[in-house]
Amino acid sequence: MILSAAGLQEGRRLKTLKEAESLLGRAWQIMADECRAVLGGELHYQAMAYHALRMAGVPLAQVGMNVKQWIAEPTSELFRQLSLRKPEAYQGGFEPIPDIVLFRPEIEGDWRRRNRDNTLRHMLMAIEVKASERAGGRLSRAEVLRDIQKLSAHRHEVRRLGADMTPVMMVIDVAPLPSERMRAEDVAICQKTAEAEDVRWLYLG
Repeated sequence: MILSAAGLQEGRRLKTLKEAESLLGRAWQIMADECRAVLGGELHYQAMAYHALRMAGVPLAQVGMNVKQWIAEPTSELFRQLSLRKPEAYQGGFEPIPDIVLFRPEIEGDWRRRNRDNTLRHMLMAIEVKASERAGGRLSRAEVLRDIQKLSAHRHEVRRLGADMTPVMMVIDVAPLPSERMRAEDVAICQKTAEAEDVRWLYLG
């Protein structure tokens, strides 16, 4: 028997922001245990986060990775400026690509680029993942702050459409050498910024 992605999750739907946040909390301990057990690159940790969310109960048809979306005529200052930086022929919109997205059931397992209007309207959560995989260097404050600002702007655009989502900044800072991990003062500044922007902060060090 062949089942559609939506059919696989019959009767087991994720519907609200609160439910999404609860499942993220359940997945976080799985992520913490497993991410501390291995050393990998940022894409690998993204995949581990996806795996943990599935194990925590997020339905298959409601979680995507690297989901390309399109925001036409953005009104947030950040996305407007990013749009204006593009060649003139490509201005007028911005395409965010969150690392992991949780969706409402209405997405019906389809987050292809051609479905970009729905992938924006039916979001429940957007997660950006940063990892301390820098040979001879460390994850910088600027990289993390940039993603926090993007998450805040992304929620602004979703709310403009009459929907809502929870933005999450996830930092996997488990490099074995202290010289390759974020400085404590940078972590504190990033956390404070996330709280000020109402972006959920998850840090694993």
